[in-house]
Amino acid sequence: MRTKTHLIFDMDGTLIDSSTLLANTINYVREKIHLPRLSDEKIVEAINDASINPARFFYESEKFEKIHEFHFHNYYKKNHSKECRLYPGVKRFLKDSSKTRKLSIATNAYDVSATPLLESLGILGYFDIVVCGNEVDTPKPDPSMIEKIIERYGEKKESFVMIGDGVRDIKAANKANISSLLVSWGFTYHPKGAICDIDELREILGIC
Repeated sequence: MRTKTHLIFDMDGTLIDSSTLLANTINYVREKIHLPRLSDEKIVEAINDASINPARFFYESEKFEKIHEFHFHNYYKKNHSKECRLYPGVKRFLKDSSKTRKLSIATNAYDVSATPLLESLGILGYFDIVVCGNEVDTPKPDPSMIEKIIERYGEKKESFVMIGDGVRDIKAANKANISSLLVSWGFTYHPKGAICDIDELREILGIC
């Protein structure tokens, strides 16, 4: 992995602990469309579950509707700065990585949510490219985001690695035929072998 020159990151659960924000936002939308609250634990467990239809699970709808997006972004934009935090060591890791590697993000979050959040946490400037869920026809685990990033850089696939906390990230990387790394500090339970902390990730990638 030390030869990888282009690092593609998932955002929620990999760089940013947004579990409280996402749970509160989804429950806010449910309230607005007259559905009962879900427990925070149930929401967080479902976020990276690639086997479910998230619109059906969260909002009892076959697809995300404009009303869902309206309420979601309304709450998210007002509360992201106080309900999110970077995982320990992430900012220093990004600063050090950006000296020798090209950094990008592939997130299923929409740009109206992701960009202000990254900016408020002081890390937006480390990334050359941020591809969001509304910029492709199908988000992760579809490989479209990753393929878009690779195309924009114009580099060989061997140069890239996807770093994420969930099955969606790994499946997207596999479909795009690039390497991947799974971290264990995010939203989902991971089997033995997932990267346990930022120092281990540094070691694997050779980031000094």
